[in-house]
Amino acid sequence: MGHYTEIPLGWALVPLGDVCIPVNKLGSDGFPGARFRYIDIGSVSGSDQQITSADWVESKSAPGRARQIVQAGDTVYSTVRPYLRKIAYVPEQLSGHIASTGFAVIRPHVEINSRYLFYVVQSALFEKQLLPKQRGVSYPAVRDADVFETHIPIPPAAEQQRIVEALDDHLSRLNAATEAVTRAQRRIRPFVGALLDRIALGASSATHLDRDADSASQRLLIGLSSKRFDYASLPPLPEGWLWRRSSDVCEFINSGSTPKAHLMHAGSGDVPFLKVYNITQDGQVDFTNKPTYVDHETHENQLKRSRVRPGDVLTNIVGPPLGKTAVVPDQHPEWNINQAIVAFRAGPEVLPEWLALVLRSPVILDMLRKTAKATAGQFNIALSTCRELPLPIPPIDVQLDLVVQSAGLLEFSDRFAAQVTPISLRAKNLRQAVLRLAFEGGLVPQAPTDEPASVLLERIRGERKAQNGKTKRTTRRPGKTVATADAAPPAATAAPTTAIQQELPL
Repeated sequence: MGHYTEIPLGWALVPLGDVCIPVNKLGSDGFPGARFRYIDIGSVSGSDQQITSADWVESKSAPGRARQIVQAGDTVYSTVRPYLRKIAYVPEQLSGHIASTGFAVIRPHVEINSRYLFYVVQSALFEKQLLPKQRGVSYPAVRDADVFETHIPIPPAAEQQRIVEALDDHLSRLNAATEAVTRAQRRIRPFVGALLDRIALGASSATHLDRDADSASQRLLIGLSSKRFDYASLPPLPEGWLWRRSSDVCEFINSGSTPKAHLMHAGSGDVPFLKVYNITQDGQVDFTNKPTYVDHETHENQLKRSRVRPGDVLTNIVGPPLGKTAVVPDQHPEWNINQAIVAFRAGPEVLPEWLALVLRSPVILDMLRKTAKATAGQFNIALSTCRELPLPIPPIDVQLDLVVQSAGLLEFSDRFAAQVTPISLRAKNLRQAVLRLAFEGGLVPQAPTDEPASVLLERIRGERKAQNGKTKRTTRRPGKTVATADAAPPAATAAPTTAIQQELPL
């Protein structure tokens, strides 16, 4: 509760559960004889808090976690990795359908504005209370009880409505501005990717493409076996180019490791320790982003397999996203990497810059990503797969020419990406600033004539007391509101009526 400043007159500060009602869950026998739309954690966008997909599922093939019946006006709040903000408002089109038990389903009492609760659980003030309760390391999570025990401010009902109207207006403008930047980024990425593919496969070269299936470009891979890649179906390359296995042209391919937490130091130290978030989507190492160091003793004695040096090419093999690639800069003579990153050290046949360019090309990235194994929403690529990856290798002089030719394109793309990142960060900060202002009583005026929240809450308590002081969660099969096998898929979710497509100065 200490995260909130003094709340305005007429407001109250209560646990979220005090203003919510229980949600019915399916029994162990599931939902026989019908189909439904299923909202899982992957259905929700953490960037704009919307349900972006909800596929139709037959009951006989429904996941075991498909157990919670949602209604329009509910808020689904992911309890797995809650810092990813997988939070969404359930629209009319999904009312009566099913959500994963990976969500806490927040259903407001009839006297509480449902959109108000949707916004309040997105605020940093809510997160600061909840996130310290996470359990687990690989997949940190909170319990439903942790969510409902978190305190929220409750203003008078009339003021809740005024706050929601103001937030709908302000945040729709902010979302429109952010989406405009994202659209521009989406448009440039395919263009850059297509050009990188042309460069990586020699299609931009004036050299003749050798389309003979038995040409020298494939011959070096004949006789080599791979469980992950079909070497025989690789696309043709220009004369003088060769498909080579990465382990045959690299001196070193290895992933790193992570020392015990007390051996890593944030902000300063002897040898920098790179993590996945230090590799940017635009192919750079950004060590200003939460820099971590280890001392010389740890570097020498415990991190022998983790050492990399300037010129090594790094790619992350744990994600999403997978395949962020960058060349280690010369800011420091030695670096370390963790186990989610693999380092390629180029041999005499390949330039580090060419290796990095090829690993950034969609055609090679797709080969690598298709081998990934998924576990609980996390994707992993095996180190052995990286060693078998086929790479197009032209003569050194051609590599150098193509690296120089691509430099201008990549510089433009990288410069644009560098602008997008701070804009997105400013948008997130502005969003949180607006939410904080709203829930500290500064976004809309208070009205002395509004019924105080204490009166509203007393009515809710009285109703619960009449129901023996608590609401039991019941287990039953869903009623007729759940879609049947003959039901037509509902229409797409309508846009908010208050949305204004207008760019804001960020």
